[in-house]
Amino acid sequence: MHSKYIKENANDVVFNLEYNSERKHLIIPEYGRHLHKLIDQAVEIQDREERNKLARYIIQVMGSLNPHLRDVPDFQHKLWDQIFIMSDFKLDVDSPYPIPSREVLQLKPDPLPYPQNFPKYRFYGNNIKYMIDVANSWEEGELKSALIKVIANHMKKSFLSWNKDTVKDDVIFEHLYELSDGKINLMQGDEELVNTTDLMRTNKKASNKSMSNNNGKMHNKNKKGKIFPKKNNNQNNIQK
Repeated sequence: MHSKYIKENANDVVFNLEYNSERKHLIIPEYGRHLHKLIDQAVEIQDREERNKLARYIIQVMGSLNPHLRDVPDFQHKLWDQIFIMSDFKLDVDSPYPIPSREVLQLKPDPLPYPQNFPKYRFYGNNIKYMIDVANSWEEGELKSALIKVIANHMKKSFLSWNKDTVKDDVIFEHLYELSDGKINLMQGDEELVNTTDLMRTNKKASNKSMSNNNGKMHNKNKKGKIFPKKNNNQNNIQK
């Protein structure tokens, strides 16, 4: 016979409630607490065969959470790495992939050599300085002269992009002389750069083109966000 049901005391139930702040920290929270508890149970199993069987079952459960990647070989490797990480590297099972170590997981990548340049003329950008250095490394000749002219015209274009005003070529030549450490001197020659009006027109066209590309994405959307296809002129003629 079944034992008689004993009604629980409400105060005891509330007293035994388990709060997340008192629970064990989840190493990979997106898998949830139940999966972490299942891995903890696998760690405590003494029989290695049963432990391997449960580990493979856990991998299947983890793969079912990502069904579109479950059968990808590289993703299987990732799942096995994650099960060892969630077990705090205490799970002793036969893995088809190399078992990761805590030391490898805690390794930090080398810092990237971000350029910490603070140019005097920021409106030219850092690339101009790189181009000037390349020009200085070249031998004298027509190719170097052409490159220097391209750099000077680009400097003038960049100057007009940030300073909506006219600029004399002498100013560009002085900046080029300063940025090249005195190795490129166009102030004594008769070199002429592209006309300011043409450069301003080019900058305006580039600005209008970028704005039209951004507005074109929203051109076929109504207020409710529905997208309507563009009408074809041939279809209009047919309808007429």
